[in-house]
Amino acid sequence: MSAGKPSIKAVTFDLWETLLFEKNGWNLRRTNARCESIAQTLSKFGVKISVERLALAFKKMASWLESVWRMNNEVTHLDQIRFIIRTASEGSITIKEEWIDDLSSAYVSPFFKVTPYLNPDASKVLQWLEDRNKLIGLMCNTGLTPGFGLRRFLAREDLAEYFDLMLFSDEVGIRKPNPKMFQIATQRLKVKPYEIVHIGDNLKSDVWGAKNAGFKAIYLSAEVGRDRIAESDPTSLVSISRKINNLSKDQIVPDKTIRSLAMVIKAIQELSIHKSLKSRTPQKR
Repeated sequence: MSAGKPSIKAVTFDLWETLLFEKNGWNLRRTNARCESIAQTLSKFGVKISVERLALAFKKMASWLESVWRMNNEVTHLDQIRFIIRTASEGSITIKEEWIDDLSSAYVSPFFKVTPYLNPDASKVLQWLEDRNKLIGLMCNTGLTPGFGLRRFLAREDLAEYFDLMLFSDEVGIRKPNPKMFQIATQRLKVKPYEIVHIGDNLKSDVWGAKNAGFKAIYLSAEVGRDRIAESDPTSLVSISRKINNLSKDQIVPDKTIRSLAMVIKAIQELSIHKSLKSRTPQKR
């Protein structure tokens, strides 16, 4: 790389616990709201399934999702709805095509009632990157809320406008750290892997995944914005996701480690300077 050219052309972000934060207990509250919403919608179609049976089906779905996620694959929210209703009804109910839109809305709408909150540093950091003409991407492993719901939420929070690319696992059928997720980002952003820095809170899916794909990686090691109640429940999807992606800090070394998202600015400046100095180092003959 010649001197004078920017060493970092694009920055990609994880979403959960990076740009979006959770409150303690919010995951369970959201799941309960989903059960109530689905029960009400099914009742409208003359189908009676109790909230309690739906809640049990959600717990059983966790094992299925774990088996899929371990392969770094993904399912859609409609597949999740089908699993829940089939399990809760013991196979006696088959979803009709004309129910799909209402059930989808019932599944997604609780996300907007029990909402996450923005990392308070998110807008500042994204604006700083935009002002320096960096391409900005988002790579998110979805859980129960599909990509279209997350897009709508980010637009409502005035964050969507910053992104040149948004990749959601339920839309591409794979999850980080699958290298294909990172390869899609490089192709769509039209930059080389080494020109991208990825930022996230998970050592395996974000740091190991990024480094394995040739990206630089910044590890956000913070204690705020995490649902500790969900993390302590071994049957919760939050706990399962973290268990699947568990790596110790000595197994992977990020290019930078930060304690808050605000520190991204200094970290990127330092990475850029380091690369620039390397490019100007005279080569031995």
